[in-house]
Amino acid sequence: MKYKKRKYFLAGRINLIQRSKIRELFEKARKMENVISLGIGEPDFDTPEVIKEAAKRALDEGYTHYTPNAGIPEFREAIAEYYREFYKIDVDVDSILVTAGAYEATYLAFESLLEEGDDVIIPDPAFVCYVEDAKISEAGIIRIPLREENRFRIDPDELVELITKRTRMIVINYPNNPTGATLDKETAKAIAQIAEDYNIYILSDEPYEHFLYEGARHYPMIKYAPDNTILANSFSKTFAMTGWRLGFAIAPPQVIKDMIKLHAYIIGNVTSFIQIAGITALRDKRSWEAVENMRKIYAERRKLTLRYLNEMPHIEPFRPKGAFYVWAKIDPELDMSSEDFAEWLLENAGVVVIPGTAFGKHGEGWIRISYATKKEQLIEAMERMRRALEKL
Repeated sequence: MKYKKRKYFLAGRINLIQRSKIRELFEKARKMENVISLGIGEPDFDTPEVIKEAAKRALDEGYTHYTPNAGIPEFREAIAEYYREFYKIDVDVDSILVTAGAYEATYLAFESLLEEGDDVIIPDPAFVCYVEDAKISEAGIIRIPLREENRFRIDPDELVELITKRTRMIVINYPNNPTGATLDKETAKAIAQIAEDYNIYILSDEPYEHFLYEGARHYPMIKYAPDNTILANSFSKTFAMTGWRLGFAIAPPQVIKDMIKLHAYIIGNVTSFIQIAGITALRDKRSWEAVENMRKIYAERRKLTLRYLNEMPHIEPFRPKGAFYVWAKIDPELDMSSEDFAEWLLENAGVVVIPGTAFGKHGEGWIRISYATKKEQLIEAMERMRRALEKL
């Protein structure tokens, strides 16, 4: 018996999502020889040994089974302890959900709180997942520009002007990807007050909180608007655990309950032995010594990258105080778009940078450079860029 070839149809929501330009450029570069990538935002450090050993022990001790959907209680307690110790914030364990990285935490927030007829305010430029998550939730997307003259911080006055009866959520991300900007206490308090006054949620994505420079400080939004904030955080950057997929969300209890319902049907629970390793990451002094060592090395690389860029023609860096990125302005006299400039650097210098438009239309005229790469490679990449730009 012969069967007709079946024609496959995709759900319409899949066609709403755009593939990340960051990944597209990275994959193109992989096919080329002698290319140095300053594109992907991933620590080049290995996970601290003490954390890896904890995962191995957990396996030997039988942590190979399901856990509660919200996460292992002791791990959630360790997260609560962390916020008490670092920020003097009391977090209820029942307000914590362990997730597969901050990616899942942000996705759950969008899907649990937004629907057709709602609006979400998203910065421009901003990390790529927020807009795509909003599309899947069928919410309207309003972009608030982050301006160089305001050091790429959200302007509270501009935020108020964008709020309507449809507004349900505002997304913030500090220390910021892609700009490396940090948020001052005054602006954090102002955003919190706006959220409370207009009864909207803040989705605060905070994975770069420990990579700060020149005396900058981090202000978790749950400190100022605990009843309106969904905080997403991750072990990926802090502890160089990108491949482990470990993160968490903190939100008001009813919001967390709804997020857990969705989480339970998506992944059930985060891998058990990885959660046990997370406890060690938060509680062991040696893991925090490793974090501080990474921060110092990033600080050195940041200084090196800024020194090189400041000496190059046709490019002007913004001085970041957080994360591990430099946001650099392209000379407008070159008459090149961000994408054209990134392609040109790849072809003529063998260096991958990310065009600013990957993060929104207000990223036009800028590129993102990651200095989360070894010093020798970073120097070589800077030298290549300098030589190529001097020929223009």
